[in-house]
Amino acid sequence: MQGVLQGFSVVLILIGIGLLTSIALPRKRAAIAQGLTPLIFYITNPALMFTLLASTDLRAVVGVFTPIALLVAVVTGAAYALVSRLVFKTPAHRLPAAAMSTSYVNAGNIGVPLALYAVGSTSPVVSVLIAQLLIIAPVYLCMFAMLSRAKSGATDRSHGAKMILKSIANPVTIATFLGAVFSFFDLELPEVIHAPVQMIGDASIPLLLMSFGMALYGQRPFSDKDLRGEIYLATAFKVFFMPLIAWLAARFVFGLSGIELLGVVIMAALPTAQNVLLFAQQFKLPVAVPREVVLASTLLTFPSVLVIAFLLS
Repeated sequence: MQGVLQGFSVVLILIGIGLLTSIALPRKRAAIAQGLTPLIFYITNPALMFTLLASTDLRAVVGVFTPIALLVAVVTGAAYALVSRLVFKTPAHRLPAAAMSTSYVNAGNIGVPLALYAVGSTSPVVSVLIAQLLIIAPVYLCMFAMLSRAKSGATDRSHGAKMILKSIANPVTIATFLGAVFSFFDLELPEVIHAPVQMIGDASIPLLLMSFGMALYGQRPFSDKDLRGEIYLATAFKVFFMPLIAWLAARFVFGLSGIELLGVVIMAALPTAQNVLLFAQQFKLPVAVPREVVLASTLLTFPSVLVIAFLLS
């Protein structure tokens, strides 16, 4: 419990610094954000993903934790799609992005410090990153491309394939794949190269969290009244249903307990990743539900994880 509180303190302080920066420097806010975003996306975050995976025993992670992450994501997304379709008659073109928002978590920046402080290991984070970046995201992007093509009436399949490839072949995914290769084959960079890459990666989490805090300025949850029912349902699935499924799967299907069980459930309780919104925008799909779920789940994650830590500690 103390580790979770310490991890939360680190995360909240860095997010708070970003938020205060937006308040104190309103005229510089856009310039700072424009500088931070490409720096994080193209340089610091790929360095973090590479060093994180390259230093992890993937054989141990892939054997248990990654299958749990995949199972939880599939069950949560599919269950939301079914319930939303039955209750709200949600049209097909709105379902995939909303389903992804219930089951695709922000492991890259919030997950890393929480895992380190709460369970003392990055294995739960790495398992989620492998599942999401190398398997779950490509599957959803294929669905997005098919829906986008059907909606626009386009017949050129090569355009959709190029969009999928462009979305998947981003610096973070490539760095994740390379880190996995280095880990699997026990490869190491020369120290003269590894040291600066490690330093750049270490800068990623504080920059990400401060950037995230800046983005929260002026945001209001549940502001879209037309789709409020779907938004409430998707948020409930993300904040409550996904951690519950993670606990059931980890405890009764995979037989985990103690700190390993806590790590799995905390990862499932993380807020929705902002990538979901970016993917939906790129394929010109409705973004109201994923946008609201990203914000609402971020605000609700902290009390949710505290309750989980209290119950499972």
